[in-house]
Amino acid sequence: MEYILDLLYIYIVVYSVYFFALALRNLKDKPFKIEKRYSQYEEKDHLAVVIYTHNNKSTLENLINQLKLQDYPIDCFKVFAILDNCTDGSEQIFNNNRFVNVINFKDNGTLGKDQAVSLLIEQLAQDQWIDSYIFIDGNRSISNDFLSAVNSALVKNSVLSGETLMLTDNLDIIDSIKAVYQKYHMNFIRQARSLFGLASQADSGVFIIKKDIVNQIGSVDFKNIDSELKYSLLLSKIGFKCSYNPNIKTFVNAEEYIFRRPRISQKLKLFKKCLKGIFTRNFVFTEHVFSLIAPNFWVVVLAYLGLMKHSYKYYFFVDFKVVLFTFILLIAGFGLSLINSKLNIKELILLGLYPLYSAGHIIKNLPPIRKILSKISEGRVSSEKEKLSIDVVVSTGKSDLPCKLEFISDKELSKVRFIFKNKKYTTSGHLRMIDALQELKSKLDDYGFILKICNCCSHFTSSVDGSTNMLKGVCNCDYPSPSLKEPKPTLIWNSCSKFSPARLNNLIEEMVSKGNEN
Repeated sequence: MEYILDLLYIYIVVYSVYFFALALRNLKDKPFKIEKRYSQYEEKDHLAVVIYTHNNKSTLENLINQLKLQDYPIDCFKVFAILDNCTDGSEQIFNNNRFVNVINFKDNGTLGKDQAVSLLIEQLAQDQWIDSYIFIDGNRSISNDFLSAVNSALVKNSVLSGETLMLTDNLDIIDSIKAVYQKYHMNFIRQARSLFGLASQADSGVFIIKKDIVNQIGSVDFKNIDSELKYSLLLSKIGFKCSYNPNIKTFVNAEEYIFRRPRISQKLKLFKKCLKGIFTRNFVFTEHVFSLIAPNFWVVVLAYLGLMKHSYKYYFFVDFKVVLFTFILLIAGFGLSLINSKLNIKELILLGLYPLYSAGHIIKNLPPIRKILSKISEGRVSSEKEKLSIDVVVSTGKSDLPCKLEFISDKELSKVRFIFKNKKYTTSGHLRMIDALQELKSKLDDYGFILKICNCCSHFTSSVDGSTNMLKGVCNCDYPSPSLKEPKPTLIWNSCSKFSPARLNNLIEEMVSKGNEN
C-alpha cells in the first residue's frame, strides 16, 4: 500500500510542477505578438485553402467572401470547396465563380470529411505549385489577416492548429460551461505548451500542414476526435509536431459547433500502444505520450487530500509540509493561469462550475450508474428504441435552412422529430411513419415552410410494398440521366438538387387510390 501511495504522490507532484511551469510560461506570450506584428513581411507560401462543407450554405458564402478580402496576395493562394452531398443549394454560390475550385460529391450519400478530403488530396498530390494546405470547415468565419497569420506561423512550424472562438449567448448552462473551459484550455494549456515547444492535438476544423508532410504520410486522418489524436501522435513521432497558434483565429456560431473530447479509454489505449516507443531522443513525442495520462481536477484534489491526511497521521516518505507545499504550488499555478486566459467575470464563474459538471459527467458514465439510468429510462423512451437521424433542408421561400429529422419507431408507434438549431418539434405517435411525416409536413406548411425531401417532392411516387411504414418509392425525374429506362428507387427521406414541391395532400390521395385499386 505504501508503494502505491508513493507512486501516486510522485504522479501528482510531477503534474503540479508541470502545471505551475505552464502557468509561468503563459504569462509571457510576446513571441506570438511579435509574429503577428511582422506577419506581412514574411516570404509568401503558396497556400491551398481546402473548405469542407455539408449543408452550410449561408456560412460558406460568408467564408468565401472573407477569403476574397484577405490581405494576402491573391496569386499566392487557391481555394478548393468540397461540397459533400449538399442539398441546401450550396453549389449555387459558385455559379460563374472562378475564384473557387468546386469539388461536388452528390448522389452517392454523404462521404464524410475524412474520405472527401482524402480524395481531393490524391488529386492535388502532383501539384508542385502548392506549398501548404489549410483545412477549414465551411461553418467557420475568419478575419482579413487570416492567411497572413497562417503564412507567418509556417515560418517556424510545419503543422499548425488555431484558436476557435464562439458565441455563447444562446447556449444552455452546461454547454456554456464546456465552452468556457475550452476557451481556458486554448488560452492557457495549448498556448503555454506551444510556448514551451510542445505538441498540441490536431483540430480538423482549422488545420494547416506542409504539403510534403502529407505526401510523406499519405493522407490526413479526420474521421473523428479520437483519430485526430492518433494522427497528432504520429506527427510528433516523425518529427513534425502540431503547434497551436493563437494568431490563427476562426469564428463559429454556437449552434454550429460540436464539443468534442477524446475518450479516456482511447487515450489509455494509445498510451499503452506508444509506451514502448518513448525511449527515444524525440522528447516532444515522449512528452506527448505522457500527456495522455494527465489527471483531471478531481483526481488531483482527492489525491492531495488523501495524501495530506495520511502524511499528517502516519509515516510517509516525505513530510506533511512537503505535501502541503506542492498542493499550494498547484493552487498558485491555477491562479497564475487565469491571468492570461482572457476570461471575463462571467466566464470565470462558469469556469468555477466546471468541476461540478466534470464530477456529474464522471458519475453519470460509471458503468453501474449508466446501467441503472438505462433501465430507468427504458420505459420512458421505449418509443425511441430505433432512431434514424437525417440531415435535411427546409425552404422558407427565400432561403434554405439546414435542419435534422429523426425517425423514431418501436413495435407500435412511429414519430418524426424535427430539429432546427436548439428547437425541436416531435409529432404524435402514428401507426405508420408516413403518417407521422405527413403531420410534420402539414405543421411546416402552416408556417410557409417546405421540407425538401422525396416524400414532399412532386417527382416522388410511393411504393405499396406490403410494409406498414411504406418508406420506399421511386423518383420519376429524369435526373441524373434521361437515359434511365425506369424510375429510380428511393426512400421518403432522401433529397436531391431537382426537388420540386408537391401538393400537400397528394401522397394521401395517392395511397387511398392505390388502396382502392387493390
